Amino acid sequence: MTRTFWNRTEPMAHTEPDHAGPDHAELARLLPAPSAPEMSPDRQLLFEEHLLNEIQTTIPRPAAGKRPLRRALFIGVPVTALALTAAVFTAGTLTGTDDGAPASVEAPVVAIEAGSTVQLASTAQRIAGAASTRQVPEPGPGQFIYVRSTVSWQASSFNGETDESKTWVQPLHQRETWRSPDASRGWLDEPGYQAKGGVGLGSDGPRSKPVNGKDIEGGATLRSYNWLKAQPTDPQALLKTIYSRLSGPRDRDQQAFEEIKQLINEQLVPAPTAAALYRATAQIPGVVLVQNSQDAAGRSGLALARLDEKTGERTELVFDRTTFAYLGSRGVQVKEFGGIKPGTVVERTAVLERAVVNAEKERPAKGGTA
Repeated sequence: MTRTFWNRTEPMAHTEPDHAGPDHAELARLLPAPSAPEMSPDRQLLFEEHLLNEIQTTIPRPAAGKRPLRRALFIGVPVTALALTAAVFTAGTLTGTDDGAPASVEAPVVAIEAGSTVQLASTAQRIAGAASTRQVPEPGPGQFIYVRSTVSWQASSFNGETDESKTWVQPLHQRETWRSPDASRGWLDEPGYQAKGGVGLGSDGPRSKPVNGKDIEGGATLRSYNWLKAQPTDPQALLKTIYSRLSGPRDRDQQAFEEIKQLINEQLVPAPTAAALYRATAQIPGVVLVQNSQDAAGRSGLALARLDEKTGERTELVFDRTTFAYLGSRGVQVKEFGGIKPGTVVERTAVLERAVVNAEKERPAKGGTA
């Protein structure tokens, strides 16, 4: 966004050469200084907190490089008395990038369905039961976990002068990841949104120790297959481990819920661990069951969901209502915040394929499971 602001100290050009009135310097001396409109302290604090929250939660640590940048906001914040809006980007632009990313499109809007804790526990049990019997291939040394998804994340614009805002999202596009079982090596290919040809992935978190206190060979990290395999399959114990690794000022229950989403979105989760994760999800305070949701591939299902009370966004984990297989995720704005209207879909993902392959950048020959 490019804005040109009129500087009140600059004289305006005369349109009539023989103009007989006083010049602008004389007018400036005669008239009182123009007032400089200021944003109220409460409104300024709101935008500053929102900006800081987005920077903390959407920009990955420099060494990580794996977590997708989502909810990249284009936020208006007060800069000077005459220029109340400044452009702040955390990822991409609204008109595409030099790397060939297509222009963002206006975010879809859906009807907001109220969630409920009625049937939450029983539904989570069905999801966990289906996960416990699902056949999951086990990666061996030197192999990689391949995940192919369709994704879309948000970029918003806000005009601090007019209080007008628009919410944009990336067009749905493909994202492929390869990760070694210990997460020490990997690759990400997301044409148009990453460097051409993809980028390398390294460790995505602190080194982890399993229950027996011994290091996992290869230095497994949080969100790695090896780390997941070493975790207890008791839901409460697993949830305690997840909470122990959270940090920062955000709501810890919301962080735990989103951590589970990250684990199941782009990882191969051993069946017993997956069952424990889904049971643990239902135990997080604030989690509800939403009967109708939809992933990025347009597949409808039910969802385990949680509302972030600070941002007004509800994160939904979508499951097939018949097989109870995990389909993907959706983020819906439930309460207006930062100019984003209720019903706006700010994030969509759909897991299309999971497989174990023998080399980085290798794709499965006959397709994997979703």
